[in-house]
Order: sequence, then structure tokens, then C-alpha cells
Amino acid sequence: MPNALKTPYELGNQNQTATHADCIAWYEELARRYPDVLRFGVAGSSDAGVPIHAGVVSGDGVFEVEAIKAAGRPVFFNNNGIHPGEPEGVDACMALVRDFCIEPARLAALGRTVFLFVPLYNVDGSLNRADTSRVNQDGPEQFGFRGNSRHLDLNRDFVKCDTLAARVFNQLFTAWDPDVMVDTHTSNGADYAYTMTLIHTQADKLGSGLGAFLTGTMLPALYADMAARGWPTCPYVNPVKDSPDHGIAEFLETARFSTGYAALHHTIGFMPETHMLKPFRDRYASMRALVESALAFTVQHADRIQQLRRAAKDAGRTRAEWPIHWVMDERNPATFRFKGYEAKYKPSVLGDYTRLYYDRSSPWERDIAYYNRFKADVTVAAPKAYIVPQAWREAIERLELNGVQLERITEERMQAVAYYHVVSVASRPNAYEGHMFHDDVQLDKRRAHVQLRAGDVIVSLDQDKARYVVETLEPLAHDSFFRWGFFNSVLEKKEAYSDYVFEDEAEQLLRDEPALAAGFAAWKAANPALLANQEAVLDFIFANCAKYREPEWRRYPVFMVE
Repeated sequence: MPNALKTPYELGNQNQTATHADCIAWYEELARRYPDVLRFGVAGSSDAGVPIHAGVVSGDGVFEVEAIKAAGRPVFFNNNGIHPGEPEGVDACMALVRDFCIEPARLAALGRTVFLFVPLYNVDGSLNRADTSRVNQDGPEQFGFRGNSRHLDLNRDFVKCDTLAARVFNQLFTAWDPDVMVDTHTSNGADYAYTMTLIHTQADKLGSGLGAFLTGTMLPALYADMAARGWPTCPYVNPVKDSPDHGIAEFLETARFSTGYAALHHTIGFMPETHMLKPFRDRYASMRALVESALAFTVQHADRIQQLRRAAKDAGRTRAEWPIHWVMDERNPATFRFKGYEAKYKPSVLGDYTRLYYDRSSPWERDIAYYNRFKADVTVAAPKAYIVPQAWREAIERLELNGVQLERITEERMQAVAYYHVVSVASRPNAYEGHMFHDDVQLDKRRAHVQLRAGDVIVSLDQDKARYVVETLEPLAHDSFFRWGFFNSVLEKKEAYSDYVFEDEAEQLLRDEPALAAGFAAWKAANPALLANQEAVLDFIFANCAKYREPEWRRYPVFMVE
């Protein structure tokens, strides 16, 4: 093989990863040499103005997304470099694409399947190159940084879309609608024998048909194939206590993460996590093996995967109820045959405490608890449609990025709707990925007639994107737009009072409004200590009276047509 076709990893000492400049230049040259196999170009721009590239490998020289989707061809998507400090997927993808170009048999094995890839997603972070940001990781010599140019983690941004990169990804993903996605990573955490661990779309959350196929057919095949390739694989090691000895829990990947986002589109997603303590050359080799294994399975079972995805989309059009929040089933764990190292404890030399360490001279293999079942703890009735007033353009823009069908209202009208009243919100004390994320939300469901304006948006659930719509617009969903703070302004009351004036008015309100008087009596009984606090007393009356109520205050502004 000429050096021009070798990757920077192959030309080096197997402990180097390609720089952004070398990676893109290498792909551009490969595409020039093999235009009938590879189409490579710019998909969009990052927040720092750096181009984000994407490539397509096709066995018959057809690269246009419209033609490929019209023909119903399977699409396998490989995303790399979302965390540039975890770069083995970047280098493995380069070699795999090159081999498609120079090995006719490998290309022919794709059949009708198209290999879509992003060579390096977090281009901003890849330019922030050093050898210090990944604590404890064994290689490579230099690598990029997790945060992008806005210091955001792109693997928390898929739904909220704060970054231009995430918008590019949303549009790319929506256009191609991949059947299977592999998003490559490296893991932190416990020590154990495996080089490769695997996060997959949580099966209970994925749904009955696709979920059962994933756990009953696809995962067993991948685990068996990876073992045959010399890379035994285990589920992502997420200990329920301080070490894997006590069991591991499946990762509940919500829609902020790539695999959770993929599930909103009924795409089977995998997030391979190689072990940080293993040499970079082993992480590279195991990552290539995993991508090849998942691709081979997809090619072989593409018809079945597409049938199940189609069935899931069709079922979403007529669902009566939607699960939107899940919790781990702690009572019914499965088991997994795990290869670990004995967890031991000894006094720390740094402080007066006992520290954990793993003794590699004491390996063990045994069945451990594997908590891989999740049950829905919040389920909502499906409305016929949601109504998003045009004022909330941030939400509407994200619906559009994801191919959601919208209908614009053409003239003003009154509409009977259901809506949520926000009773209380508890947010994280510190900023999380640029937002004060709402962890605990309490709601009341109410009904009213509201004025709609020309330009407001109706979002029917009779469409393929129903799941994306429900999990972003229902406030209690794990990663809803509401939890990310898109509608925070409705939580603030806009008008106030002067206490010395309102004191007299409050007395009259209690006489005029029996419901207010009853509520105030109950409040006084429940809060006797607050009766000496004039602000607390008047605030209750002002907030709960009918005369001065602000209809928009604490009214979640996305309405439901029942």
C-alpha cells in the first residue's frame, strides 16, 4: 500500500491520532482518487467557523441522499470525534473507508447499504490539542478536548441544540434517517479485563419490536462476533456501587446523548466505549472490529431492521399513550458473566481515608447482577396535536430541524385546549451545559379557551416524527425543551403590588372570592409560622386571586388539542 493511502495512525507508532487538518486532507485526497466509491464534503460549520465534513461510501456510485432514500436503501451511520480526546474511532474510520476504496470484495459486501460517516464531529475541540485533558488515559500522544468553542459537550447537546454543530448533526441525521448508528467513544471508570464496552439504545425505551430485536437478536450476535474477532465485549461498566463486584446498571441514555437522540427517530444506536486504561493500539483495533461487526450485521439484517422501524413509526401515529420517563427496575436484574479484577481498599497516603484500587494480579470471572430493565414511571395520554405559539421560535426551529411536519394557522381563532400549569420547579444549583436544568417538575393539567394567531403552529401526532414531538414537548420527558429552560420566562410573574395599598385590597378580595378565602384559610392552617410575615401573606393572596391573575404565569405555553 502506498504511503499516500496510509493513515497518520498507520504511518506513526500506533500511538498517534490524526490532526483535524491531516484527517480532512487525507479524506479529500482519497475522494479524488476514488470518486466512484467515496463522496466527501462539507456538511456545515461549527461555532468557531470550522467546516464539519461528512462522507458517503456507496457500492454503486449513487451518493445523493434523495435517490438513496427514495430507493429505500439501508443507511449505516458512523459518527466519530464527538469527544476528540477519545479519538480511536477517527483513525479506525479512516482505515475502514480506505479499505472500501481499495478492496473490491469489501465494497461489494456492502450490497445496497450505504456507509455514512462524520470523520470528526467536534472540530472545535479537535483543534484544542494537548496530552493533559484525559486524566489516566493510556495514549495517544496528543489529542483534542471534550468541549467545543463554547465550552459545551456536544454529547449533551443533541436535543437542546445550543451549538451550530448540533444543528448540523440534526439536519444530517434527519435527511439520511439512518437505520443503525455507531458513535465512537472512550470510557472512564472502573478497571476490568475488557478493552471494549458497549452502550446501546435502551431496549425498553426503544419500544417493543425494535427493543426485542435489539436484545434478542442483534446484541447476542455482536457479542459473539466480537469474541470471535478476539475482542470480548461487555456492557458499559456502570457500577451500582463502587465497583463492578456488586453489579452494573445499563445506561439510561436520554435524548441529550447520541444514542438517546437516535431513539427519538427509531434508529438503533450504539456508543462503543473502549477502556481508557488499555493501550491506544488495542482501543483502535477493537473499535474498528466493533464498527465492522455492527455494519456486517446491519447489512445482513437490513430488511428486518427497516421493517421494525417502519412499524414503530406507523404505531406512533395512533398511540393512545406515550411513556416519556423511565426508571431502573431494581427488583429484576439479569446477570452477566463478567471478567474483573479484585477490588481492594487501603489507607490513602494523601489523607485520612480509605481508597479503592484494583488488583490485576487477582483476576476473577463470575456472574454479576446486570440491571438492564427500565420501566416507564411517567406516561401521558396522546393528544391529537400540540399547538406551539409562534412566539416560541426556539422550539419550532428544532422541530423543523428534525423534519417534524408543521401546519401554520392561517387566521385568528379561539381554540379549546388542555394545558399544563407549572406548580413547582426545582433546578440544578449550578449551570449544566449552559442551562439551569429542571430536575423536578410538578404539573397540573387544566383546560381553557385560548386565542390563536395566524402563524401559530399545529403539530399533529399523525406523522413519523411523533416520538420526537412527544419527548420534546411533554414537560416531564427526560430531556424536554421545558427541562432545558426554553420556556423559563413563563415561570416569572410580571406584575407586583405595593404592600400598604394591597393590604386593604386583599381584604376585599377575600370577601369577593370564596375560593380564594377557602384557599387562604387552608394555607394559614398549614403555615402558621408565616402569618407574621406580611410579604408571605400578601404574596399568597396576590398569586391566587382571580381578579389579578396573569393567565400566562406558570402556564406552559404549548397547548394540547384533545
